[in-house]
Amino acid sequence: MRQSFPIATPGMTIGLLGGSFDPAHAGHAHITREAIRHFRLDRVWWLVSPGNPLKPGPAPLAARLARARAVMDHPKVVVTDLEARLGTRYTADTLQRLMALYPAVRFVWLMGADNLADFHRWQRWEWIMDHVPVGVLARPGTTLAARMSKAAERYAAQRVPPRAAAGLARRKAPAWCFVNAPMMAISSSELRAKGQWRR
Repeated sequence: MRQSFPIATPGMTIGLLGGSFDPAHAGHAHITREAIRHFRLDRVWWLVSPGNPLKPGPAPLAARLARARAVMDHPKVVVTDLEARLGTRYTADTLQRLMALYPAVRFVWLMGADNLADFHRWQRWEWIMDHVPVGVLARPGTTLAARMSKAAERYAAQRVPPRAAAGLARRKAPAWCFVNAPMMAISSSELRAKGQWRR
C-alpha cells in the first residue's frame, strides 16, 4: 500500500490540509503557501477527501483531484487521495493511520479559521488537538468566531504565539498557533453558487 503514498523521510515536517476541495481554488493555494512560510514546513499534503461528513455529497473525487492539481502547483505540495486509499472518513482516523505509517515524520494539521470555529463538531476533535500540532490561518470574516470557539477556549493554555510559529511542528501536542496571514475573499461555496464549478 505504501508504494502509492507520498515519500517522506525521517525528521520531515509535513503540513496536512484536508477537505472536500469542491472545488479547490486560489484561496486554498494561498493559505498553503502561507502555512509553508509561517510554520517552516518541508512539505504540505492536500488530503482531498472522498466526502465530508459535515457537508452534502461533493463532485466526483477524480474531478476534484484534477482541479486541485491544476490550482496548486508548488514543489513542496503534494495533492493526494490518501483518505480514499486508507479507507478513512474522519480526520482523527486519518491522522492515526498516517502517524503509524510515518512514525518518524512530524505532522501539523492545517486549517482555516473558519474550521477552528466549528472544530468542536468534528469527531474526536480533542484527540486531534492532543496528538498533532495545529496551525490555523486567518480567513475573511471568521477570525472572531475562531478566537471565541470552544476549541480555542479549551486549549487556550496551549496556544503558541505567532512569533514562535516557525517551531510549531517540533512542539509536543497539544500546541496550536493562529497566524494572521494576508487573506483572500474566495470560497468553494461561492464558486459553486456562481456556476464556476459544476458537479
